[in-house]
Amino acid sequence: MNENGRTSDVHSSRVLLLLLFLFAGSGCAALIYEIVWYQLLEFVIGSTAVSLGVLLATFMGGLCLGSVALPRISALRRQHPLRVFAAVELGIGVCGLLVWWGMPLLDRLYLAAFGHGLPAILLRAMVASLCLAPPTMLMGASLPAAARWIETTRRGVSWLGLLYGANTVGAVFGCLLAGFYLLRVFDMATGTYVAAATNATVALISFVLSMRTPARAGDGGASPEKTAEQTADAPRVWPVYLTIALSGACALGAETVWIRLLALTMGATVYTFSIILAVFLVGLGIGGGAGAWLSRLVRPQAALGFSQLLLTAAIAWTAFMLANSLPYWPAPPNSAPWLIFRTDLLRATAAMLPAALLWGASFPMALAAAAERHDDPARLVGGVYAANTGGAILGALVFSVFLIPRVGTLQSQRILILLSAASALCVFLAQLWPRRVGDGVLCLMATMGFAAALAGNVPALPDQLIAYGRRFLTASGKSNILYVAEGMNSTIAVSDWDGVVQFHVSGKVEASTGSYDMRLQRTLGHLPALLHPHPRSVLVVGFGAGVTAGSFTLHPDVQRIVICEIEPLIPPVATRYFGNENYNVLHDPRTEMVYDDARHFVLTTPDKFDIITSDPIHPWVKGSATLYTKEYFEMVKAHLNPGGLVTQWVPLYETDLDTVKSVMATFFDVFPAGTIWANEDLLEGGYDVFLLGQAEPITIDVDALQRRLESPEYARVAQSLGDVTLRSAVDLLSIYTAQASDLRPWLSGAAINRDRNLRLQYMAAWAVNNYLQAMIYDEMLLYRQFPANLLVGSDPPLQTLRRRLRPPQDSVSFP
Repeated sequence: MNENGRTSDVHSSRVLLLLLFLFAGSGCAALIYEIVWYQLLEFVIGSTAVSLGVLLATFMGGLCLGSVALPRISALRRQHPLRVFAAVELGIGVCGLLVWWGMPLLDRLYLAAFGHGLPAILLRAMVASLCLAPPTMLMGASLPAAARWIETTRRGVSWLGLLYGANTVGAVFGCLLAGFYLLRVFDMATGTYVAAATNATVALISFVLSMRTPARAGDGGASPEKTAEQTADAPRVWPVYLTIALSGACALGAETVWIRLLALTMGATVYTFSIILAVFLVGLGIGGGAGAWLSRLVRPQAALGFSQLLLTAAIAWTAFMLANSLPYWPAPPNSAPWLIFRTDLLRATAAMLPAALLWGASFPMALAAAAERHDDPARLVGGVYAANTGGAILGALVFSVFLIPRVGTLQSQRILILLSAASALCVFLAQLWPRRVGDGVLCLMATMGFAAALAGNVPALPDQLIAYGRRFLTASGKSNILYVAEGMNSTIAVSDWDGVVQFHVSGKVEASTGSYDMRLQRTLGHLPALLHPHPRSVLVVGFGAGVTAGSFTLHPDVQRIVICEIEPLIPPVATRYFGNENYNVLHDPRTEMVYDDARHFVLTTPDKFDIITSDPIHPWVKGSATLYTKEYFEMVKAHLNPGGLVTQWVPLYETDLDTVKSVMATFFDVFPAGTIWANEDLLEGGYDVFLLGQAEPITIDVDALQRRLESPEYARVAQSLGDVTLRSAVDLLSIYTAQASDLRPWLSGAAINRDRNLRLQYMAAWAVNNYLQAMIYDEMLLYRQFPANLLVGSDPPLQTLRRRLRPPQDSVSFP
């Protein structure tokens, strides 16, 4: 140390290098929390665009408030910066644990206070935001807390940029660790504990470091010329804050747009979300490091402006790649998961990395442009960070909630290009105005002309990609696209494939007029309605094409049909193209539409129903696993009237044995007398099945069921079933596959999907490229026994059913 008590430059550099690792650890923990909290928000808010927007806005809002608040706490000025940083990290860990333990308690509050619909969603979002505010504010305070150890020289500001980059690189590791390992192999609790332990380790090392270092690092030798230049620019510092705010808005707006578009190409799974987030963060981290280095060599305000100008071209590049390149990359659909992930990683990198690099470089450049020799480094970092994250909040909310559903992703990308050009102009014009008005006008015209030319040439996504998503190459050109639209939560399309009308949601076929889909959709509704003696009230989860919901309109006893749909765009479009097949259920006077997350409607409604059924929802789709948990099935059971029935669709395609077993074992854990019913119209094996559950065992009188179908009141029901080749009670009951008691040995050891782990969405997404439906169905049939406890009636129909339901001839004995 020198006589002033400062550490030597060598010692300071060593401490700063250690700080880089500490900030990487802090970023790792932060991203683990973010992914865990997103899953928790699916229970609190629902799996909607609002939940993603709330997560991003809350996360960024907390960072913004924390970065502004900490430098203004005068008592902390007298504390060692690294000791303050240690306390902040320890506080993050404690708050992270409290959120994990306390967030589920909000469900009880919702039962008492919250209803359903968009106002209730927003109210739930506000409460969830308040819960996440303390830890996110502490996260925002971490960089300003440590920043006071570094002086605001060119070299010092460069180190601040490197700390930002290291934090982002650590976030990449946390994203991949959580998405591909902790939550897939273990559960959310493990992820939370790992993150909290990381915070504690960072806090401990930082506290020890504070005992061995002075309260301020060496300045590293700032040049007087640079200091004078910065001081002269001080009155012009406001354009820097405006520029970095617009940059943040563009970055988070682009992330929301590109997540939706890349999910079409790569599939809307949890792994897709993790890959996209990781690539984005890699770009921010590398760009942050490069920007910190460049800020020492060039005029930072000019560099900041040119980085925003280059972003206009980078955003246009991403738009071109998403529409005209990535969909045509060959990706073998049946390859091992890691090979698919590698291809998806290359796709995301090729599309997003250039823009992410420039956004990452913008932050350290803004720090250098706003810095003065005698600035409080905490205020400097806090101000720039707050401006950046404040803009990010607006970007996340405006694009996810307003722009995408109203103008679409194509126009949203054009707006992003123009916003980036505007952020560049903030810096350029501030340097030219008012001394060089003519040059300023030319700069304005050239910049906006360049951006307008790029925006005008942003290509639209192929309609076939919107319809078929990751199956684009195999399906392209084989159907005629009739309709395409983008809603708040989903992108939908309608197509005609050789006379079969298909309904697409987010790049996958959800329903169609094909014989196999029509048979499934109608039996999902007709079977429970026929087995119930007098079904008066029905809840349908998911509108789809409306065929399942529409089947209930034909039953004379049904007086109320409640349909819960998360995407408001779907019902009117489905009615337009599937009105004949769904009997115009949307306009039936008995129908009540509820636009909300189904889980929260079931949780909050005081009503009970005679029948609850779910239209097809794939468990591999991110967020849908919340509708396959034991807790959800228990909620459904609690909302059944005495004698009530529930049906749940289960796909056997695009999945594997473990996933199917997990779904069935979870369902039968709640409905131990449940049964399985098959859809065998497409293949020799079952293409998909649905589960039928009830609180108590039931018996089915075959003769009484036949008499009901032959009665005049049920003539339309009989006709509806006859249209899908189920012309009698025996035909209908022949789709029986097995009951829970038969499959107990087969399901032994299957994972139960619970709210606190949600491993199903990771299992299902891992197997999304499999087509093992025939094998899975055949395995189930080996355990089937004739359900003498279930079916009663006269001898002729029972004998026919015995022949149809006998196990395969090559079956073997099982324990």
